[in-house]
Amino acid sequence: MTSCVLTKVCADFERRFAEFAFEPGFAAAVDQHVAEIRERLGAHSAGLEPPAPDRTALADYALGFVDALTETGWHEPVAYDYAVCRLTALSYLVRRHRLVAPRT
Repeated sequence: MTSCVLTKVCADFERRFAEFAFEPGFAAAVDQHVAEIRERLGAHSAGLEPPAPDRTALADYALGFVDALTETGWHEPVAYDYAVCRLTALSYLVRRHRLVAPRT
């Protein structure tokens, strides 16, 4: 179950990485969300290269976030909003730290 939610989030949101090239505001917002998630999960450090977040903790956080979005009836917009930024940040952390196997 741990990797299922992370795999699903990546499958749905890693395609948004391409938008970083032409949406600097989106890239900056996702960067801030990455930092906030790291802080929330205690995966921050003073070093230049932050450690990988705990996969189980990240999956639990992602599952709670996705469940909350489902309960509110959220649908992904064409543009980006808070939820898109957060889900893209989760995807980034998963891919950056290879927390689940890449899609083939």
